Amino acid sequence: MTATEVRPARLFQGTEEDPRWSRPALWAVLVVAFVLYAWALSGDANEYYAAAVVSGTQSWKAFFFGALDAGSFITVDKPPLALWVMGLSARIFGYSTWSMLLPQALAGVAAVGLVFSAVRRAFVQVRYAHVAALVAAVVMTLTPITVAINRDNNPDTVLVLLLVLAAWFGLESVRTGRMRSLLWCAFFIGLGFNAKMLQAYLVVPAFAPAYLVCARQSFVKRVSHLLAAGAVLVVSSAWWMVIVDLWPASSRPYIGGSTDNSVWDLVIGYNGLGRIFGEGRGGFGGGGAGFGGEAGAGRLFNDTMAGQISWLLPFCVVALVFALIRRLPSGEGPSGAAWLVWGGWLVVHYVVFSFSSGTFHPYYTTAMAPAVAALCGMGVVVMWQAYRRSRAWAWALPLAVAATGIWSFVVLRRTPEWVPWLAWVVLGATLVAVVVLVLARVRAQVTVKVAAIALAATLVAGLAGPAAFAVTPLQSQVNGTNPTAGPSADRMGGFGRPGGMPGGGQFPAGQLPPGQLPTGQGQATGQGQATGQDQATGQGRSGVERGGWAGFMGGGGPGGGVGDAMVKYLVSNQGTATWLVAVSSAQEASQIILSTHKPVIAMGGFTGSDPAMTVDRLKELVSSGQLRYVMSGGDRGRGDTEVTTWVQENCTAVDGQDGLYDCAT
Repeated sequence: MTATEVRPARLFQGTEEDPRWSRPALWAVLVVAFVLYAWALSGDANEYYAAAVVSGTQSWKAFFFGALDAGSFITVDKPPLALWVMGLSARIFGYSTWSMLLPQALAGVAAVGLVFSAVRRAFVQVRYAHVAALVAAVVMTLTPITVAINRDNNPDTVLVLLLVLAAWFGLESVRTGRMRSLLWCAFFIGLGFNAKMLQAYLVVPAFAPAYLVCARQSFVKRVSHLLAAGAVLVVSSAWWMVIVDLWPASSRPYIGGSTDNSVWDLVIGYNGLGRIFGEGRGGFGGGGAGFGGEAGAGRLFNDTMAGQISWLLPFCVVALVFALIRRLPSGEGPSGAAWLVWGGWLVVHYVVFSFSSGTFHPYYTTAMAPAVAALCGMGVVVMWQAYRRSRAWAWALPLAVAATGIWSFVVLRRTPEWVPWLAWVVLGATLVAVVVLVLARVRAQVTVKVAAIALAATLVAGLAGPAAFAVTPLQSQVNGTNPTAGPSADRMGGFGRPGGMPGGGQFPAGQLPPGQLPTGQGQATGQGQATGQDQATGQGRSGVERGGWAGFMGGGGPGGGVGDAMVKYLVSNQGTATWLVAVSSAQEASQIILSTHKPVIAMGGFTGSDPAMTVDRLKELVSSGQLRYVMSGGDRGRGDTEVTTWVQENCTAVDGQDGLYDCAT
């Protein structure tokens, strides 16, 4: 057999040392992952980011800065790395649902494969290594919130891929002793920062101690390597931020989400400390009562969150306690670094996500999925080994299975009308698994048949619930605003009813949390928008009608609502102006951009409250002929009425177009 014949064979069958079943099983899991993440994609997902992708295909300046509009008036409220991935695809193939979302699906599949590889390399024994890796890949694939977000255009999918890459290289640096791998680890975390800022750094408290404790170098070398990695992390994180903040503000877009037009303010404010402590515009209400429910130790187990990420958390807890007590000191099974990396990853994310008082979406927890998957894979193997070899430690596996199955039953029974028999199947499988494991150990007869029965029952107990939730996003159009999985028909974590709030509460009449923008499906507002000819490109669709988001923002600020007739009027009369119109918020602007593929100014940014537009700036745009039309209709919600007053006093109301002013007359 020639070398060219061997390489494809190894690609699909693995190496000679690998179990014959391992590589085909991995390919099967990756195919399932791709189907879950890419099946029947439709619509524009999160229209806010979709508009930025469209704008990036029309202007390299907008592409680099991550501007919402091709005229580069204001950026989105995140760094642009994830937009660059989707934008390059859209530039090559033309903007469509598939050109935008397929890279996201492929990134999700790649993350599954990397988790498999990272877990496999943590073991010395080949057979157990592949079993643990396969379990981890299956868990990662079937995590409900991961399926939902990998079908969306939010930056979390790219963030997860980059963090898993960082974990892979971080573990390699410990295993091989090569500083180069540690530097790559830092580099990918820095790239993650350019996808979603400080959330990428949540893995650092796990990675750094793992290297410091477990690397096979002298203490001085370990410290020096970490310092070098820190330098790489700073450079790979800050390069885009430094360029943007040094760029003359007059020739770049306003930094959306900031209070002073700087990326640094965005990092430490809206996308940083504001998310944790609820300060400024990063939070909503008290205690972080956003889409994910009240902050506290039980947040990830509440009615909104439990079905997204919590299914296997009991198993992970038992596995971590077991590893801490028995496996780490003995040096058996996976490396100590693997337990520290994945265990630290999970613990830090749990603490931050549970107790953050700022805006919190369920889909943030997809960042926990790699750690949950790895800990489940490693835990299954080490607890099975202990079950077979030690009477003293045989309790761990039955306990983990029992805790997981019972919790799955509880979660499923919270929606008893949805697949009502499934909860009882899971409970029955849990009882079978636990009884078989206990009786077999008491009689000291763990035969192949007994093991097969216990394994099958354990898989049903642990994976039936998340698998059932994981397939639900395939049954409806992507909800880009707040993608979730499970039996909720609206996919918005409890927003199926007007004023509805996760956890059973109610938002005040006519209000939603700042920045929570219902997009295109009629959720929350009860009205939404009409859909037209082409869901994939957004062509021929109407804009926001009055009573939609504008109604929740007290008239929508300068803008109110923008319907089809007004959009047609604006397109027909744009002339040589750079921007089609200036509106209150990014929600209105995004929908017009997607329906016309023309630049639109979002004066108040994502929430409608960014101080991006001033009277002087508006005068400059009007006098230079770059802007002609402005939607005006009230306060943007941040207390400055100067722009509205100037428009109403100096521009002419357009007959028949409610709230639209012509500033060129």
